[in-house]
Amino acid sequence: MRAHIVTCIASGLMAMAGLAFAQQDSAGCKDHPMFTRMPNYLIANCEDQEFSTFDFTVGETTRKIEGRLWRIDFAIKEGAKVAGPLQIGRNYWNAMAGKGGKRILEQLDTGGGVLVATMPGQKGGLVWLQVDVANSGEMYTLVAVREEAMRQDVELTSKDMADALAKSGTVTLNNILFDTGKATIKPESEAALKTVIDLLERDPSLKLEIQGHTDNAGAKDANLKLSKERADAVKASLVKGGITATRLTTAGLGDTQPVGDNKTDDGRASNRRVVLVRKS
Repeated sequence: MRAHIVTCIASGLMAMAGLAFAQQDSAGCKDHPMFTRMPNYLIANCEDQEFSTFDFTVGETTRKIEGRLWRIDFAIKEGAKVAGPLQIGRNYWNAMAGKGGKRILEQLDTGGGVLVATMPGQKGGLVWLQVDVANSGEMYTLVAVREEAMRQDVELTSKDMADALAKSGTVTLNNILFDTGKATIKPESEAALKTVIDLLERDPSLKLEIQGHTDNAGAKDANLKLSKERADAVKASLVKGGITATRLTTAGLGDTQPVGDNKTDDGRASNRRVVLVRKS
């Protein structure tokens, strides 16, 4: 918690000098789309990243959350009445409480402190919020992360896939994504599926087994069923794209062949995958 407050103080003090004169938000900055600011505060600094990570304070430890990240540093307008740290924290908590929020941590006193809470996101997943208040409320920092997987912008080419299949007989695809607990392929998987179609079109003799894999969340039987359904969904998409169905078989292996540590978020993410296996 101290590290976050020190950062808040440092960035806030640097911004205060300019804001005291300009009395306007820092250029290019705006409020978070879900959380407004406290009255009489200006935006000193801001950060908006499509995918990043932040260590949220959860008691004596922290928890790393990945997804869409916003960070906004606020400073009080010159001559305006300062809101107290508890007042600032509770305002944000009350805004979240009515939307299914869960308070993770509240440590606020007259000098400052921290509030951490979560709430369901509009498109699924959780929105994490941390508010660090410093200098008795003269400045505070809001950090929000909407949990979501990174969009894969760098894709394997069909030649990369062909080379991998020729060398090892398999190629792993981590960029075919599904709705949580379902076999519904997400739209952002389209580029990867098109590449597999291109691979098969370039080599008409190629036959593939499509394997679905899951992490270990849930019952093993359910994971086996889900992984098979996901493999079938990939096959259906490839057939829809013009590939002959007899060139493709499917298998669901559930959580029986992990490649990562199921005790970590990164490990579970790597275990949720589609694997293509060359068949003779």
